[in-house]
Amino acid sequence: MSGHIHKIRLLIIVSFCLLFGPVQILLAAQMEKTDGPLTLGEAIKMGLANNPEIAVVMSRVDASGAKVSLARSGFFPRVDISESFSRTTNPMWAFGTKLNQEVITSQDFDPQTLNDPEAINNFATTLSVTLPLYDRGQNWIGLSQARLNQKAIFLSEDRVRQHVIVDVVVSYVRVLLAQENLRVVEQTLETAIANFKMVNSRFQSGLVVKSDLLRAEVRIAELEQERLEAESHVEIARAVLNAALGVEVDRSFQLQTPLERTCEKPDSLETWISRSLNNRADLEQLKLQEMIAQEEVKKAKSAHLPGLYVSGNYEINSEDFSETGNNYTVGAMVRLNLFNGFGFQSKVKEAIANVRQARALVRQLDLGVRVETRQAFFQAQSAYERIDVAHAAVAQAEEGLRIVRNRYESGLFTIVNLLDAEVALQQARTNYFRSLHDFEIAMARLHLAAGIIDENFR
Repeated sequence: MSGHIHKIRLLIIVSFCLLFGPVQILLAAQMEKTDGPLTLGEAIKMGLANNPEIAVVMSRVDASGAKVSLARSGFFPRVDISESFSRTTNPMWAFGTKLNQEVITSQDFDPQTLNDPEAINNFATTLSVTLPLYDRGQNWIGLSQARLNQKAIFLSEDRVRQHVIVDVVVSYVRVLLAQENLRVVEQTLETAIANFKMVNSRFQSGLVVKSDLLRAEVRIAELEQERLEAESHVEIARAVLNAALGVEVDRSFQLQTPLERTCEKPDSLETWISRSLNNRADLEQLKLQEMIAQEEVKKAKSAHLPGLYVSGNYEINSEDFSETGNNYTVGAMVRLNLFNGFGFQSKVKEAIANVRQARALVRQLDLGVRVETRQAFFQAQSAYERIDVAHAAVAQAEEGLRIVRNRYESGLFTIVNLLDAEVALQQARTNYFRSLHDFEIAMARLHLAAGIIDENFR
C-alpha cells in the first residue's frame, strides 16, 4: 500500500514539473535578461535619442517656430464673423433696427409709432475685416525678434546636445574606471591569497611567527571589503550611465570601448581659446539676445509714431430671416498717442537698460569661456603627462613586489615589507587607470569648452 502511495506522489511531482517547469524556466530567463554590447559611439547616439533634456529643448524649438508664425500673422488682415440677437422698444433703436432691416414703411413715421414703438427683434450677422497699413513698425520688429529668438533656441539645442554628449562620455568612462578598479582589487586579492599560502607554508615550517600569518589574513579580509565596495561603485556608475542614456537605470550593458589613451596631447592654449570664442553656441546665443534687446529699443521708440489702420464691415439684419437688409462700412483710422503718463518713455528706458544687461552678460560669458577653456586645457595636459608616469610606476611596482617576495621567502624582509609592496602595486595600477580616466574626461570637457564636441568624439 505504501509503495502504491509512493508511486502516486512521484507521478504528481513529475506532472507538476512538466506543467510548471517551462514557466519557471521562462521567468528565470526574463530575470537573467542582460543587455548587449555597447560602444561609446553607440552610447552617445542612444543618449541623444533618449535623454529627456533633448526632448525639453526640442519642445522649445517647436515653440520658437510657433512664435515666428504668430509674429508673421500681424501682416495679414484679421477677419471676424459674429451673430447677435437683440429685442428692443427703445424708440431710436427700434426705428434704426427697421432701417437696417430695410422694412421701413410710411406708417412707421406716425408720431405715435415713433414715440411708442412695439418691440422688435433683430438677428445681425456681421463680417468685419481689419488691416494695419502702418503700425509704427511693431509687426516688423516683432517678426525680427521672433526670428532672432528662433536662432537662439537652435543654438541652445546645439549646446544642450553637446552637454548630453559630455554627460554620456563622462558616465561611460566612469563605468570603465569602476570596472578597472574592481579588476585591480581582484588581482591584488589573488596576489594576497598567493602570498598568504607562502606565509602559511613558512609558518608550518617554523620559519615565521604566527603574527605574520595573521597579518596576511587581515590583508585578505581588507581586500574582500574593498572588492565589495568596488562592486557597488560599478553598479552605481552603471545607473548614472543609464540615466545619461535616458533608459531604465537597472539595465546592464557590456561596455566595449576600452579605457585607453586614444588622442594626442592638446595643442597650444591660444588655439583652443580661439576655437572656443568662434564656436561656442551659448556665446552666440547671448549675442542674439543682445540683438533682440536692441530691437526692443526700436520698438519702444517707434511707439511715438502714428499708426494707420483700415477696416470694413458687412452686416445682414433680419427680424425672422424671412426678409433681410444688408449694409457695409469701409473706413480708415490714424492713431497718434499724445500722452500716456510717460509710459512710452519708461519703456524706452527699460529697453535700453536691458541692452546694457545683455551686453554685460555677453562680456561675462566671454570671460567665463576663456577661463573654462584654460582650465580644461591644463587638466587635459596634466592628465596626459601623468599617464606615462603612472604606467612606468606600475612596471616598477610589479618588479618591486617580485623582489620583496623573493627576499621575504629568503628571510631577508618582514611581512610589513611584503604587504607594503602589495599596496604599492595596487595603488600604482589604480593611479594608472585614474590618469586614463582623467585624460579622457578632460579632453571631453575641453571639446565642450571649445564648442566642437559632436557624435564622433573619440
